[in-house]
Amino acid sequence: MALELVQPGIQPLGQFDGYDSVYLTVRGGEVGTIIGVQLWTDRCAADVILDGYVGNTRPVVTTNLTQGDRPLFLIDDGIWGYGTLFGSVIGGIAGQISYGLGQAPATQLGPHTAAASGKLTLWDKPGTYAVTLDAVDTTAATGLVPTNATLAIGAALYATPVGLLTPNAGAAFEAVVVGRFLNFEPWKGGSLVTTPLRLVSGANSPVGQGQPQANAFNRALIHFNPPSA
Repeated sequence: MALELVQPGIQPLGQFDGYDSVYLTVRGGEVGTIIGVQLWTDRCAADVILDGYVGNTRPVVTTNLTQGDRPLFLIDDGIWGYGTLFGSVIGGIAGQISYGLGQAPATQLGPHTAAASGKLTLWDKPGTYAVTLDAVDTTAATGLVPTNATLAIGAALYATPVGLLTPNAGAAFEAVVVGRFLNFEPWKGGSLVTTPLRLVSGANSPVGQGQPQANAFNRALIHFNPPSA
């Protein structure tokens, strides 16, 4: 669902057009690269088509990775935990918005970074980022998920052929380390002090739970440090 900025590198890149077959599918937190496409075969804003180009090609951002692709970026969706976030819709269908279970609100008022411009925001500087667990390799035994019993703090992270972060080198587009895993966290909503449901729920709790609840993790905290060559 989102890339969240924790202690990111400065000055993200915002001038590159998203590949038409990819940009509307970006959830945030995928690894992407820049490739060349033939002029007039991919839609773009007027300022993009007027940029300089090489032969009959121009650059676009894609999450479809192949051996040797460089440079590598984290792609920002812009919807969650970013400067374009305007808040959440409250008062819709009851139960859709829950902060206590480590989940993000159901409806956000932030536009995707590709909205209108067709461009995607890219982070290439080393830094600490968080990626929600629906936007990574979710394979139960080998993915970037709490059910992976072999996952350790500091584990190397790779990218799958569709740009999903994974600790499984065998699932990677290339055996190149793009970052390191730090830990899993529940959703914090931007607050440093959050009391999760598991700490207030019990047999006689007013929230109605019959037993203490397990912690619900929402995101993976990573250190992103992509190779330059």
